[in-house]
Amino acid sequence: MRIHFSGDMEELHEGITLLEEILQISSHSSGFPIEVKQRQGPIELGCDETKGYIFYDKKTHFFRALGKWLEAFQTEESFHLVETPQFEKNGAMIDASRNAVPTVEGVKMLLRRMAVMGLNVLMVYTEDTFSVKDFPYFGYMRGKYTQQELCAMDDVAFCLGIEMVPCIQTLAHLTEALKWNYAEELRDTEDILLVGSEKTYQFLDALIESASSPFRTNRIHIGMDEAHQLGRGNYLEHNPYTDTFSIMKEHVNQVTEITDKYGLEPMYWSDMYFKLGSKEQNYYDLNSVVPKEIASEIPNQASLVYWDYYHSDKDFYRQFIKKHQDLKRGLIFAGGVWTWNGIAPNYGKTFSTTEAALSACKEAGVKEVFATFWGDNGAETPTFSGLLGLQLYAEHGYQQEVDEEVLRKRFAFCTGGNMDDFLLLSQFDETPGVGENNLETSQPSKFMLWQDPLLGLFDENIKGLPMAKHYTTLYEKLKQVQQATLWQPIFTYYTQLANVLSTKSELGIKIKQAYEEKNITKIHHAIDDMTQLKREVDTLRTFHREMWFWTNKAFGWEVLDIRYGGVIVRLESSIHRLKQWLDGEVETLEELHEERLYHDAPFSMPDRQLGGNKYHRIVTASPFSG
Repeated sequence: MRIHFSGDMEELHEGITLLEEILQISSHSSGFPIEVKQRQGPIELGCDETKGYIFYDKKTHFFRALGKWLEAFQTEESFHLVETPQFEKNGAMIDASRNAVPTVEGVKMLLRRMAVMGLNVLMVYTEDTFSVKDFPYFGYMRGKYTQQELCAMDDVAFCLGIEMVPCIQTLAHLTEALKWNYAEELRDTEDILLVGSEKTYQFLDALIESASSPFRTNRIHIGMDEAHQLGRGNYLEHNPYTDTFSIMKEHVNQVTEITDKYGLEPMYWSDMYFKLGSKEQNYYDLNSVVPKEIASEIPNQASLVYWDYYHSDKDFYRQFIKKHQDLKRGLIFAGGVWTWNGIAPNYGKTFSTTEAALSACKEAGVKEVFATFWGDNGAETPTFSGLLGLQLYAEHGYQQEVDEEVLRKRFAFCTGGNMDDFLLLSQFDETPGVGENNLETSQPSKFMLWQDPLLGLFDENIKGLPMAKHYTTLYEKLKQVQQATLWQPIFTYYTQLANVLSTKSELGIKIKQAYEEKNITKIHHAIDDMTQLKREVDTLRTFHREMWFWTNKAFGWEVLDIRYGGVIVRLESSIHRLKQWLDGEVETLEELHEERLYHDAPFSMPDRQLGGNKYHRIVTASPFSG
């Protein structure tokens, strides 16, 4: 569609050009006229058959309004729409530290979709995946971003009205950064920096300068979460025993001096304060009390980020938001799109927690929210499979309550995706034996894909559940999906995953039963299944590889190659062992002779939960390293 824009257009031309392809528009003097006016207040847009208009406040509001205008114009010649932004800032944090490092083009693709949704903040979480001068081993072979790459992302974001905020770690979560010998004098424990050391703060100065300089914003996320063993390692060799509050206070003040030096406004996760104020050492303890003397030491220029993607009770969020507000510092809320718990997104948990959390945020007057897209344990789930969750955040950003049908239509317009198709992906873990909407965050698809066919560490957990039937049904549903070409790599992969799991899910149970029954025919059938399954798993690997390289750098894929290779080789060894037994070369197969126990570690699993999201605990009961 040709459009002739007029009015307050100076800051919008470059952004419109970036969105022309996905919106299927072009600017032309002979196009349909749309008057554009920038002014304070809600978004207002409409059309009276001969001309259109868009009134907006911030740049990001214009791009959302343009999308809304085009969507309405498809079906109506005359319309008038008003939207009131519910938050000043609303966006996403994507993980670039758990193997998958999004390419610059992948980030640009996300930025364009975010702009049409009306989101205005993006953080790329980089523990060690950015370049730091004089520290060549920092992020070595991890796909770290160059300064030029970060600048390129920020340039596109700026044109679209999106603030890109650098996001790093300055205390814990630094295992990969601290594993090299250069960091020997920087370590407290294997993942925590040595507080109080002059070399630590020289190192952090370099990190903060390198991370912030490519971006226009003066804000920076400096992490500091989950430092559970703070002061319990090498710190004790240099200092007397010191309470964790005092160590945390010292470190925050030192890091804030560095951010002040560069004119930056820091934000960091709040969990350490509340966990240390809890008698049970529990972050989400409603009885946690942060002592006044500690609260008063939190730097005035800092904002605390309350992260919570676990609760489905709005009242819990109300109470915990109030606890944060009582600290009298800036407050930002971080929820989550559950892309990190297994091999497929969990939309049941995403929707339940998001509805409760964002409703509470609106009631409490929280001004900034964002959705995290973590990639724990290998980044097996692609970020873009969670797009529907991001759309949910966007709609909450402009409505008091989100109507499902409106969400469905907006998702189709903003992404070209079908909401029902994306929701299908949740069924990989919403299996028999799992509670409604998978609120307990089970991961059966992950452990059934990776677990060993002869050891079957999770077989007792799923015994008696019709898993094969479930995945066969899901496979048939996914084969019918006619998804937009852009998202086809995602659905090609997941269709094949359902195909693989329709055979592999109950394979170990069938093999052990046949062995115990001495049923030679069933053993031969199992060998045939495994022979075919090797080919199907390799096809799955190639589809996953295509999906990975579509939006990610090469580094990190080797981890998943090794995992798929492990499945294929163990299938081969399992065939070999069964043939040895059939041929009388061995009298007993020790692997199948062993009694199967319920897998209960590292966490006990209550009813309606099928856990297992750590690869090294899925594939073997033996030490995986060390």
